[in-house]
Amino acid sequence: MAKNKGISRMIVPLKLILSLSFYFILAVSSACAKESFEIKRNRMVENQIIARGVTAPHVISAMKKVERHLFVPDEYVKFAYNDTPLSIGYGQTISQPYIVAYMTEILELKPSDRVLEIGTGSGYQAAVLAEIAESVYTIEIVPQLGERAGELLKKLGYKNIEVKIGDGYKGWIEHATFDAIIVTCSPINIPAPLEEQLAEGGRMIIPVGERYVQQLVFLVKKEGKLIRMKVMAVSFVPMVDEKGEIY
Repeated sequence: MAKNKGISRMIVPLKLILSLSFYFILAVSSACAKESFEIKRNRMVENQIIARGVTAPHVISAMKKVERHLFVPDEYVKFAYNDTPLSIGYGQTISQPYIVAYMTEILELKPSDRVLEIGTGSGYQAAVLAEIAESVYTIEIVPQLGERAGELLKKLGYKNIEVKIGDGYKGWIEHATFDAIIVTCSPINIPAPLEEQLAEGGRMIIPVGERYVQQLVFLVKKEGKLIRMKVMAVSFVPMVDEKGEIY
């Protein structure tokens, strides 16, 4: 009996050791995964963004800080730092990292700027903008995406982002005017409400054109007039109204 009791006394510590070992392995695995995402994110910035000419320090810093893998569906997490847009459901996508960085840089944001984003999507672009600008107002036409993005951004601690479910073509008159406007879906023509809600000296970046045949257009408002410049060919999802009809 004494021998059996001795054996039973040895089993308890052994179970404890195995349990602690299990949690240690989990902790190490989690740390490695986090480190892996950080390495991939830094590589993304170096190879996909800086190498293509985006050099603004505040943009580089934001792209390195915002964790893109948190803004994609679980099945696409392993592709989060690839040089490509990814599906986020409901016919929408999260933009290619380079396009996010390029569109952010061309706006020449200042810390005091108020920014309007049309097409919240996953919330990734809004997070990048919020790392630079004072306040970001973002509108999403798909309720499920807008609600999901709003919850995630709040969870991540972004207090300078306000999300609205609605028609981005109309802008957000209650918070106008804006120092910068960024549009991540494509209307056939530039929406008049957005032109009106752009502040004097404000900048807008927007894809314009028919489906699959679009130009990224940069605009600056000077003395009440918009100066336009085409910057590159792009392919964005179309801008639609609440009935799903293309603008």
